[in-house]
Amino acid sequence: MAERRATAAAEPDFLQFNDLACEAEGGKVNNREAPQFIPSAFTEFGKWMDGWETRRKRIPGHDWCIVQLGVPGLIHGLDVDTSFFTGNHPPYVSIQATCLGTDPSTGSENRTGMAATAAQIAAVAKLSSEVWPELVGVAPLQPGHADRCHNYFRVSSRSRVTHLRLNMHPDGGIARLRVFGVGQRDWSAVPTNQDVDLVALTNGGVCLGYSDAHFGHPRNMIGRGRAANMADGWETARRLDRPKTLQADQQGILQVPGWEWAVFRLGHPGLIGSIEVDTNHFKGRCIQMELWEMGIGLKHFCDQRLTSVFVSVLQLRPHHRHHYSKADLAPTRPVSHVRLIIAPDGGVSRLRLWGRPTGAPANQSRPSSKL
Repeated sequence: MAERRATAAAEPDFLQFNDLACEAEGGKVNNREAPQFIPSAFTEFGKWMDGWETRRKRIPGHDWCIVQLGVPGLIHGLDVDTSFFTGNHPPYVSIQATCLGTDPSTGSENRTGMAATAAQIAAVAKLSSEVWPELVGVAPLQPGHADRCHNYFRVSSRSRVTHLRLNMHPDGGIARLRVFGVGQRDWSAVPTNQDVDLVALTNGGVCLGYSDAHFGHPRNMIGRGRAANMADGWETARRLDRPKTLQADQQGILQVPGWEWAVFRLGHPGLIGSIEVDTNHFKGRCIQMELWEMGIGLKHFCDQRLTSVFVSVLQLRPHHRHHYSKADLAPTRPVSHVRLIIAPDGGVSRLRLWGRPTGAPANQSRPSSKL
């Protein structure tokens, strides 16, 4: 069951997790971009709305859809966003979940303005989705006004999820469904001699905390592929304590106080063989990389520099993929965490830590923006 958070005034901590349903991560149905409203946009079916809107129901029952997660994993919270659906949002919603061994074919092609066909209903019936366990029982929704469009639900599920069933009671419109959690991979199927991106979102990597995320969240750095634009990376605000005149040392590294940082827990502890830092769409920064062994207290990440397995200062080039091989690295022991430091501030689009899993998978504890 779920604890409902009805207002956006106090955002819940689970928003720092990854969005497992995002289309950019392979999710089906859910759009990554924020919903928009175009006053003059109409279609033959009526007002164009940026989301899923059903027709006014004139038969018994309620409307529902099946959502395939892009990244199977553990769910810690949901956001049912009703943005701009102010007179046509569903009065109530419920959400069910399951873990399917294979991806079912239910005929999900675009059929705007039409109900599901008999064949589609029959295909979905084989999934028995109406009896899937509930993540969120029937709960009221707020309309899509800016100050209350985010309907937050804290979830206590401890089972791996691949698909959701979103139920509208009885009909209406929803702009977005965000599913916040941590990816969960079957590591038993990964060969011991295979290099894997251990910090990737799809492999269970998660951001545990950060110093600043003014223009983009650090979790973007562990997403799929290369960044589509600057918003698809991590960018901090400019530090206000930088000197009026900047000076550089003999290596060309700017001598400035302070830094911005982000901490990640790897999806699985392992031996790191190579690192990739991508500044795609960014114009170059100096960073420091620290890899940490298991057992380091998270509270120490932001208040002191402990002895880590690997520490290096790297001068980055603009709009470039930087590769650091085993010859460039020093780690000889398995690591479980990484802290990326930008000196003094700036942006990075992607971070990859290629290595071989060792020991047991990472735990699935909750992150915190205040370590």
